Amino acid sequence: MQSISPASPAIATDADEGTPVSVKIRERLLAARKRFNANDNISEFMEPGDLEALLDEVTDKMKGVLSSLVIDTARDHNTSNTARRVAKMYLNEVFNGRYVAAPTITEFPNAEHLNELMIVGPITVRSACSHHFCPVIGKIWIGVMPNEHTNVIGLSKYARLAEWIMGRPQIQEEAVVQLADLIQLKTQPDGLAIVMEASHYCMAWRGVKDMDSKMINSVMRGAFLKDASLRREFLSLIPGKG
Repeated sequence: MQSISPASPAIATDADEGTPVSVKIRERLLAARKRFNANDNISEFMEPGDLEALLDEVTDKMKGVLSSLVIDTARDHNTSNTARRVAKMYLNEVFNGRYVAAPTITEFPNAEHLNELMIVGPITVRSACSHHFCPVIGKIWIGVMPNEHTNVIGLSKYARLAEWIMGRPQIQEEAVVQLADLIQLKTQPDGLAIVMEASHYCMAWRGVKDMDSKMINSVMRGAFLKDASLRREFLSLIPGKG
């Protein structure tokens, strides 16, 4: 751990020694007037060591949840370490896309002036709905119509970007728009199309308990929005969506 000299900066650090790390992060966000909704990325406001401290804080809070559910974690061998496991699952896996920066994507110029439709998918994605934190599991297809100025990225990078966006509590409609915004920024294509089909366990596991229903939605931009024949070509090349 980095040492701090006993100068004035250390006084402020010592003064807030007992302040929960979540409060410190929230104060940074509020000072910058930045939103921190469930599906926002807040990595810009995370400092070294924050994620580890947040893991400890969430573990303690989760112990309180288990206690309020009247679960005897002291004597129940199955749940004795559940609070820690759940905290690690949320922060390091399921919602990691909130706390870490976007994956590094190497972009290449479109040297061959490619201008034909390219489709990537199906990409399997996993998330959790913002309403109940139940799993959302589905597939995404991405259509790109490049131009001579478009940046080219590796096929696996589309999956990495999708995983980063979906690694937060999401609403499917908003997730697809966020992914479209990100790919648009990275590649600057003439047209971009995304279709997502997913099962929502907030319907399958609770509520109506319908195991078979899925949600399908799409985003069409640029050439895909203006050109109906291009849109039909894209949809026709997605199995079962033509």
